[in-house]
Order: sequence, then C-alpha cells, then structure tokens
Amino acid sequence: MTRRGRHRRQKRGRALRALLAGTALALTAAATMISVSQATVSDRPGALKALPLSGREAAGLRLQEHAVPRRTLDRLASAMGRPVGVTTVLGDADHSLLDATDCPSTARAELPVAPVARRAYCWGAADTRGWRAGAVTTSGDADDDGHWGEHRVILSGWSRGSGRAGHARVAFVDATDPAHLTYTWAALAVTVDGGRDYRALASPVSGMVWYQGKLLVSTADGLYVYDVHRIQRATVDSGAVGRVRGGWSAYGSKYVLPAVGSYRFAGRTAGPAAISLDRSTAPDSLVASERVPADSRRSTRLWRYAFSGDPVRAGLLATDAAGRAVPSQAYRTTATGVGGVLSYRSRWYLARAADPPDGHGTLWRQDTHKARATRCGADDFHHCWSGRAGSLSYWQRTGEVWGQSGRMLFALPLASIDRSLG
Repeated sequence: MTRRGRHRRQKRGRALRALLAGTALALTAAATMISVSQATVSDRPGALKALPLSGREAAGLRLQEHAVPRRTLDRLASAMGRPVGVTTVLGDADHSLLDATDCPSTARAELPVAPVARRAYCWGAADTRGWRAGAVTTSGDADDDGHWGEHRVILSGWSRGSGRAGHARVAFVDATDPAHLTYTWAALAVTVDGGRDYRALASPVSGMVWYQGKLLVSTADGLYVYDVHRIQRATVDSGAVGRVRGGWSAYGSKYVLPAVGSYRFAGRTAGPAAISLDRSTAPDSLVASERVPADSRRSTRLWRYAFSGDPVRAGLLATDAAGRAVPSQAYRTTATGVGGVLSYRSRWYLARAADPPDGHGTLWRQDTHKARATRCGADDFHHCWSGRAGSLSYWQRTGEVWGQSGRMLFALPLASIDRSLG
C-alpha cells in the first residue's frame, strides 16, 4: 500500500471513530433523559443457577441428529452442477457494505450506546427492504486463525416472512479489507423429493455458528446444518425457489445452500433462540439460550454442547450411540427475551431487546456469583445495548465481538464490554 493510501485509510479511520463516539454521546444524552422512566423496569437477572445434567429437564435439552442421505445431496449436485466453495462465492461479490460515516443517522441509532463500536457498517436499504437481520458468525468461528483460506469472512443471516411464504438467506461478506467490505447472497434451502428439488428454509433465522466446514443455523423449527463446501449456483434469477423452467432459482440470490442435516429436540420442534461458539472450552462448544418471551414469568435456560473431535464429523456436535447431542453444562437465569448469547471463560453475556421497542436493549454478563450490565447515562442506567439485540459472535483472534442490529453490522472489543459493566 502507498503512503497516500495509508494516510487516506488512517484519516477515514479517525473520522469513523469520531463519528461513532459522537453518535454514542448523543445516544447517551438521550439515555440519560429517559432513564427516570425506565429505571423502574425490573430486569436484574442475578447469578446463574446451575442445573443438573440428569433427569427430565436435562433430557429435554438433548438434540437428535438427522443427516440428509449422501445420495440425496449428490443427486442435487449432479443436476445443478459441481458445488463451489466460499472463495468462489466471495469472488462473485456484487454488493458493498456502507461505512458508518455514510450510513443514515436513523440506522446508526441502532448501535450500542456503551461501549462504542470500534467498527460499524450498514446494509443498503434497497438490498434489505422487507428482510430482517437475524444472526452473525465469522471465519473467527470457522478456524482458530480467523481466516478462511486467504480471506477474513463474515456471514450474516436474514429472513423474510414465515411459513410457506418464508425465506432465509446468508450474505457472504469478504472482510479482508476492513475499509471495503463486499458481499453476495446465498439462499438457505432444504432438499425435497430425494434431492430432485429444494425448497426455501421458511423459518426465521435467529442464530448462526460457522465451525470448520459446517454452518449451524438456529430457527424456530430446529437447528439446521449446512456445508460450506456444498454451495450450489443458481442459474435463473427469479422470485421462485428450486427447479424452474430453464434451471434453478434461489429467490434472487446467486447461490443456494442445501441443508445437509438438522438437530431437533425430542418431543418439540422449536430450536434455540440464540447460539454462538465458545473456543475457551476443551473441546470447543456450542452455547445456546432458550426462547422465552420478554414478558414471561418463566426463567430462561442456557446450555452448551461439545463439538465432535472425530475428523469424519468435523463441524458437527458430539453425539452418543443413538445420535443424540447431550448438554455438557446447563444453567437457569431469570433474564427473559434473550436475543443474543455468548460464553467465554465461564462468563455468559446475554443481549436483550429494547423495552420499549424504540429504546435500547441491555447486555448482561452473568456467572454463578453475580450479574452486571453495561452502563451508560445516569448512574446504574443500563439500557445501553443495541435496540434490536441480535446474535453475538466472538472473534477470539482479534478479541472482537460482532453483532448486528437492524441494518447495522458492528464490532467492538470484548474487553470494552467488560470495562463498561456497572
């Protein structure tokens, strides 16, 4: 890079940090003004309570693994063409994320008040209109060196509608150059008719973890598994999903990911509300939170599953002889409405949506001894997190937590979250 190029990047970086800091100051002032009206909200979850790993409650957290037959996936690949990988998808990027300096103030209002985001970007309004952001994961999850091949990658999940009218897609974002993020879309799908066709993943995405070659996607219907080595090209640009006249369509996306498996709870279909990867455990583990409405009197369960150490099952959960993934740890918290969960070194971070909806949410750090929240504005005021609290992803190599709220994609150091705790 030339000296002039470095100077431009440094100047733009300083401008971005100043903008984000200014936005945070304005939001902090607003938070202070409304602190009196919100201070009476009773949302202090207290310490986590450990749950036994035996008995009926633990049994209800067991996941049954279901694999899509290899012949089904091969039949689809034979009809659609040879699958491609992440590098090919990134090389076909046809959109760019906007730097926060170029994002409208209404979009930046979704950012956390405290701590301040170190980096932030927004999606174009035209490209995401009618879609809602649901999850984020990165190549920091996928590989411990933080790269996928030569690239740093972010995956962002979005949903539209539900039921028969539902669709889900993932943006493959090339984040190798932090000053210029580009991306393209891949539709999430489920094979039908023995691999002769596929349909849209109709349930909204609430969480994602990209681990090794697998992408685990949490929805209300369960936990779906995708293989990033089995990405198929769409050949027809239309509003349909699946086989169409002249080829294959993916609701406007250039690519499609067919599910290679799923995990379901015994006796019910709803999947976890949020998931993330914890690389501080041995082996690495998947952590999850339960779906409990914000106004519920019922407490929320948090738990983790170990990933398999078998190279043949790379990216899949460890299972017993019956194909069941059994929790290795479980807790209960009185926090409800959890939209994002993160665990690192025995500390659990829970992101909760705003109350009221046009305000800011909360981010709590809990362990078995106490609970503390990020703080801003007036003393003990902790409605400081993004308004539409979504999934969280910790990029261990860089020490950054990535999050998404509305059209904003942002990153900030985990250390800054810990420093902001009241």
